Amino acid sequence: MFRRLSRWAIVLPVALALAGLCGCGSGEPAATSASSSAPVAGGGAKEVTVFAAASLTGTFTELGKTFEAAHPGTTVRFNFGSSATLAQQIVQGAPADVFAAASPATMKTVTDASLAASPVTFVRNKLQIAVPKDNPAKVDELKDLTDAKVKVALCAEQVPCGAAAVKALDAAGLKVTPVTLEQDVKATLTKVELGEVDAALVYRTDVIASAGKVTGIEFPEADQAINDYPIATLAKAPAGDLAGQFVDLVLSQQGKDVLTKAGFEAP
Repeated sequence: MFRRLSRWAIVLPVALALAGLCGCGSGEPAATSASSSAPVAGGGAKEVTVFAAASLTGTFTELGKTFEAAHPGTTVRFNFGSSATLAQQIVQGAPADVFAAASPATMKTVTDASLAASPVTFVRNKLQIAVPKDNPAKVDELKDLTDAKVKVALCAEQVPCGAAAVKALDAAGLKVTPVTLEQDVKATLTKVELGEVDAALVYRTDVIASAGKVTGIEFPEADQAINDYPIATLAKAPAGDLAGQFVDLVLSQQGKDVLTKAGFEAP
């Protein structure tokens, strides 16, 4: 008898404790389980996808974090690259909510396909000559790039930084034969940072973003090749409301402060 009572003395408290964890036998899940696993009405993860020119990598990444902080549960996903390539991806059906291009010409590819309406110019950018910190080729001005001994990298002509380089060189009446043509401005700048070329024509903002890895040289003809950057929400944006709110952030004073600090100019 004593042994049977001893077993019940052990089993009964454990059973009662388990019943408490299971909602006291009411059939309802315990409150702790509901709060940790049940979806919130109207909630759920949200994403906004932004296609943006490579030269916007630093600033838009910062603005993306700001946007996520102001919109809990929302993720901003970026696709940075050549504006020309991004425009083609959008036209070919790539899912995106916002497009920020480095030139009106690349934005036109998208608007001509009726995939965006009313783009707004939000910043401007201009070129500098980027050289390694020790400047081994002693480049001082644009005409130095015409020397056959100077290895030069340029963006391909079909991308905005390449089109701007052609315009600047034409304004100066100069012809430069590059040793490499890159598909976006970041790849072009990397050639200088690695010491693979003596100079490159890149945006001033990219020189600043290099944080001292290269030296930027101003040249007057850059004023003849300033690029306007347009931004627009896309007609087939999967997250239309969030897309509009992200564009609003870029156009806000907070957005302007981030962009101008990085070296962009107001339009």
